[in-house]
Amino acid sequence: MSQYNVIIICGGGSNEHEISLISASYIQSQLAKFSNVNTIKVILDKSGNFIGESGQSVTFNNQQQLINAQQNEFTKVDFVIPCIHGFPGETGDLQSFLTLHNLPFLGSDAEASIHCFNKVTAKQWFTALGIPNTPYLFLTEYSDESVRQVKEALNNWGSVFIKATNQGSSVGCYKVDSKEEIKEKLQLAFNYSSYVLVEKTINARELEVAAYEYDGETVITQPGEIICDKNTFYDFDEKYSAESKANTDVVAKNLDSKTLSKIAEYSAKAFKGMKLRHLSRIDFFLTDDNQILLNEINTFPGMTPISMFPQMLINNGHDFGEFLIKIIKQQAK
Repeated sequence: MSQYNVIIICGGGSNEHEISLISASYIQSQLAKFSNVNTIKVILDKSGNFIGESGQSVTFNNQQQLINAQQNEFTKVDFVIPCIHGFPGETGDLQSFLTLHNLPFLGSDAEASIHCFNKVTAKQWFTALGIPNTPYLFLTEYSDESVRQVKEALNNWGSVFIKATNQGSSVGCYKVDSKEEIKEKLQLAFNYSSYVLVEKTINARELEVAAYEYDGETVITQPGEIICDKNTFYDFDEKYSAESKANTDVVAKNLDSKTLSKIAEYSAKAFKGMKLRHLSRIDFFLTDDNQILLNEINTFPGMTPISMFPQMLINNGHDFGEFLIKIIKQQAK
């Protein structure tokens, strides 16, 4: 039986650092079922250093080795799981690093990650693939003209979301219902990103699909649903805070066959058309008049025990550990 050294890189410099550590622990617990898998956790700290389990700095070379120079240790690396949400785990940066170091890894490559993480680029791809998405405005700088454009959008749409384009988990995302809020929220969003997206607020159900590869086939699960309190949206605190009022259904209720079929069609089209690999979570809005709008794609969704992706995969009849080990066996060097 082949033995595999699997490196789980976690942490990172984003607001989701701690969530990444929880996801890594869950992945490690799932791989602990397999006697031929040795997992090694490597933390990327907020200064950009790789820290090994001994607490010492480590690095990688292009001979598929993890190096602990202080102890003169060279560990063969068979596979890497880049378990970092947000920067640099979903932005393409870590994927480029692993590719340059000739290391096989879980998830989409750098190009697909970049396209999905940037909210504007992603929407342009959705449109190009013929997948409906929310009306939006793209801003490149904070200026009087930008404020004017947002005011005009607010007049036309009644309510808007101002979003930093290069952040995950609704970081730098603000719902704006009055003109008095625009300047402040626009400045906050530009503090997070050089580019800002302004979207029409959609009053809709929030549905999520797990799209993943299993035994050579692309699997699209039934949609789950995020149910938020009337006065909130699913921002970072609603996702992870103990005081969150949001609830989740692993299988969304009261969806007709036509809606289910269309969501599955759009999900498969996005997964294949954007050249995603291994796994993703694809999020939709479903309006009161049954309009389906693709909201966003997460190329490395949350992997905590309560996260929707692993729950939907398990509910679909697949073991999460088996899902991982199949990919490791296929990709490992």
